[in-house]
Amino acid sequence: MLNVPSQSFPAPRSQQRVASGGRSKVPLKQGRSLMDWIRLTKSGKDLTGLKGRLIEVTEEELKKHNKKDDCWICIRGFVYNVSPYMEYHPGGEDELMRAAGSDGTDLFDQVHRWVNYESMLKECLVGRMAVKSAVPKDYHEEKKVLNGMLPKSQAADPLAKESPVSPSYDWFQTDSLVTIVIYTKQKDINLDAVIVDYQNDSFRAETIIKDYSYLIHIGLSHEIQEEFSVRIVENVGKIEIVLKKTENTSWTCLGHPLENHNLFIPKKDTGLYYRKCQLISKEDVTHDTKLFCLMLPPSTHLQVPIGQHVYLKLTITGTEIVKPYTPVSDSLLSEFKEPVLPNNKYIYFLIKIYPAGLFTPELDHLQIEDLFLLAAGTGFTPMIKILNYALTNIPTLRKVKLMFFNKTEDDIIWRSQLEKLAFKDKRFDIEFVLSAPTSEWNGKQGHISPALLSEFLKRSLDKSKVLICICGPMPFTEQGIRLLHDLNFSKDEIHSFTA
Repeated sequence: MLNVPSQSFPAPRSQQRVASGGRSKVPLKQGRSLMDWIRLTKSGKDLTGLKGRLIEVTEEELKKHNKKDDCWICIRGFVYNVSPYMEYHPGGEDELMRAAGSDGTDLFDQVHRWVNYESMLKECLVGRMAVKSAVPKDYHEEKKVLNGMLPKSQAADPLAKESPVSPSYDWFQTDSLVTIVIYTKQKDINLDAVIVDYQNDSFRAETIIKDYSYLIHIGLSHEIQEEFSVRIVENVGKIEIVLKKTENTSWTCLGHPLENHNLFIPKKDTGLYYRKCQLISKEDVTHDTKLFCLMLPPSTHLQVPIGQHVYLKLTITGTEIVKPYTPVSDSLLSEFKEPVLPNNKYIYFLIKIYPAGLFTPELDHLQIEDLFLLAAGTGFTPMIKILNYALTNIPTLRKVKLMFFNKTEDDIIWRSQLEKLAFKDKRFDIEFVLSAPTSEWNGKQGHISPALLSEFLKRSLDKSKVLICICGPMPFTEQGIRLLHDLNFSKDEIHSFTA
């Protein structure tokens, strides 16, 4: 799972930027690793001291719990008893004690906002902070941050840095297209400032403007195709997102608003949004460092700005573990050669594997073992680079199979080269299917069907992970995807291209 924050990485005050004389990780005692902590949280032991009860915590009550053996900390309105976690904290006990008996939200965000504390500390949850009662209008008090946020009545600050003008949006349609237009009122907007996601009829477009985030989040009134385009009109700061209708019907409305729709707030106040990615390749760079290539979901537009990072999340023994990584190019020479895979759909990471660690060994165990390609006619063209890349750069692949649909033998593109490739690399297998063959044809015949696919899509092992790529005329692709779903292949295992 992948999330893209707006801040550069390492963050200005994070441990990764601290000088050698500053804060550093503290050596942990034996038996106090992250895995040991996960085991403790699953042991059934009462880590809060409340025997499973959740309570409402007042500010006065919170202040009482400020010792190492009785330490409560508030993060975003939730109070945790972190005393059991003291010996497991990589930053040491003193770092946790800085927030003892108080709201530690700001300190947490400064050091490691990316940590999934809800999952890590869920067995330490004491309860929620109590809501403070209203005060008379003529009562003046020094502003205090509680529960990670200021009350709305105190949020305005006349000396605060002036924020950008709030964007707006509109939409229009043709018979086959819907165009969503975002007016940013900024002239220096680039494509990497726009992140678009579409899944389960939910359309989400986030625009980063300086340190602010503008979100469009809509449940669309009609279905659209997975593929869409994003373009910037730079001189006027206009963003156009063009969606393709599934059916050529007139929409009476764009849809209904979802959570945080049309909201313009500081980026630091936005939540994390993860996308489910596919591992495409894993290549050895040194004895302990590997180049990972992840494929974004088909209905995602995302370009990570230079110098910024993303969060990778894995679920390990039932606990979500999150780590920040900075994307890289697939090669130092990539600027001087044509990219094998498009930059806006694939992200590369150079990651060192720590055998005694928790996250990187699990990441290293991920594999794409079987790759199936379904192509019809000129839909073969995107498969050329995929074939070349897979067989050249992914030694972990057990099997690569191509089923190539054509009308006659004369229509088969690069037949002799495909047959030579299959002879040269034993992992690769090619099957030709003709819809109008001559009487001399001894190969498979017909159109894409359950019978052909069920025989073709056999895994090398029962639990092998698969990736299926399909491309051809629209009727071929749409029917193929339906048949694949009927054969119990998930949406995450299928990637379609436009011929």
